Amino acid sequence: MILKIVTAGEPVLRQKARQLTQEEIRSTLIQDLITHMRDTMRDAPGVGLAAPQIGQSLQLTVIEDKEEYQQKMTEAERKQFERTAVPFHAIINPTIELLGPADIIAAEGCLSLPGFMAKVPRARAVRVQCLDEHGEPRTIEASGWYARILQHEIDHLNGRLYIDLMQSESFSTIENYQRHGKK
Repeated sequence: MILKIVTAGEPVLRQKARQLTQEEIRSTLIQDLITHMRDTMRDAPGVGLAAPQIGQSLQLTVIEDKEEYQQKMTEAERKQFERTAVPFHAIINPTIELLGPADIIAAEGCLSLPGFMAKVPRARAVRVQCLDEHGEPRTIEASGWYARILQHEIDHLNGRLYIDLMQSESFSTIENYQRHGKK
């Protein structure tokens, strides 16, 4: 089932989402929600989708960066952004630790701000403590583009959007960024 993605201005995007209990995580309701979020993310397509983006104030996000999403990138671009495929997984009740300063600047978009993007500073590496889709504890150490995805999605769970962190002069439509902003 493809869910409706809410856009900027919806109050749920600016609220701190509530944590899920072990019982909730294992429930059919949440397991089905994870499946629907995965299908919605892939349909968009996107590399991450947080529950607030589908109107649910829950500490839950799904992530997947398929190899096919990187096909238009050159090898040099993949190296520059440290971008590699990331298999599908869910992250629940995360805490994030930045493993360095937020000084890596790259363009980001968001399914809740369709048609726009901007340059956003992020940390190169992070450590995330969370529960997986089975309610099991997990520690994720990530760098490069995967670390950026984690920061972006966990921001959603805390009521933040990339526009709160962006270099405002870089805010652009995707079309104009592709024409002018990549330089």
